[in-house]
Amino acid sequence: MKALLLFLGLMFISLSSYAAQPTFWVQDVPWDEGKALTLNWQTAADTVIIQKADSLGTWQLFYHGSSKPSILTETDLKPGHVYSYRLIVPQTTSSDSLLFTATGKTIEQWFYLHKLSYLLILLVISAAIIYYIQRARMGKDYFIRRISGLDSMEEAVGRATEKGKPILFVPGIGDLDDIQTIASLTILSQLAQRSAEYNTDLIVPCRFSMVLSAAREVVKEAYLRVGKPDAYREENIFYLTDDQFGYVAGIDGIMVREQPAANFFLGSFYAESLILAETGYSTGAIQTSGTAQASQLPFFVVSCDYTLIGEELFAASAYLSRDPQQLGSLKGHDFGKLLVIFLILVGVVTEIAGWHWFKAFFEGVQ
Repeated sequence: MKALLLFLGLMFISLSSYAAQPTFWVQDVPWDEGKALTLNWQTAADTVIIQKADSLGTWQLFYHGSSKPSILTETDLKPGHVYSYRLIVPQTTSSDSLLFTATGKTIEQWFYLHKLSYLLILLVISAAIIYYIQRARMGKDYFIRRISGLDSMEEAVGRATEKGKPILFVPGIGDLDDIQTIASLTILSQLAQRSAEYNTDLIVPCRFSMVLSAAREVVKEAYLRVGKPDAYREENIFYLTDDQFGYVAGIDGIMVREQPAANFFLGSFYAESLILAETGYSTGAIQTSGTAQASQLPFFVVSCDYTLIGEELFAASAYLSRDPQQLGSLKGHDFGKLLVIFLILVGVVTEIAGWHWFKAFFEGVQ
């Protein structure tokens, strides 16, 4: 019996001494893009020192401070690489320090768990867009608030027809990969249809070849829709130059020589916006502008009769055509904006109340 008690006592002492020994390990962060490692340690010491080996194998200071909390996460690493760390635990009873070395490899996963919240929002908004498109196809007429800049299109075309002067349409200085240019071309389609109905010339100077090809096809299709393919004049849609201010100078020359009765500046614009708008104003034309570049809107507002501000440019196609697919898509995107606003308000309330789980979910903190 005494032998058994002695054995159990020795086992307890050995286990206690083992548990008191510091441990150190490095592991990959699960379900991420392979750019993060977690460093974990267990020690009774108050402070610890962690060093990291650089590309040459030289140990560099990574962390020096309290041993609590006993976990650190390093981000912005390269996927598939092995990193070496070592833990130094100063000893209070001697001048020696305990040294522990560990390595970890970053592994890229097929699914990034910290982006789950974005996936859920995407699925909800996508489902809403599909739902509203189906409702629009079934005959549901969605309300879109009145946009004065688009309602003026009939007035501009009518004035150009009465004066016997052309309409100038500038699709911005962006290439076809700019969403503002694409939105501009959808408006051009509706304007070309109106000008074809009234037999009014439409001038479209382009900066890039891809925009030129797209603009010609859009205008040609508009003339076909109204049954006047012979009235389409390809030479009225032409290329000027790739140079930004050379393009602007060419348009200014057109406005001075041709004296168009209506000018449309719709698309992506930068420093040239005021130059174009002021020249058009001096010719006495009705001017309608629109861009998503917030820094250029003040120049258009003071120089043009009508201005499409921000997202009005992107809603223009649905507003003019009343196409069910575009109306449903626009309604679905509005639902997405309301959803984001609602989530922001919920996040503010939960943070004020001290409930951090909601913010942690959208930050990907597990």
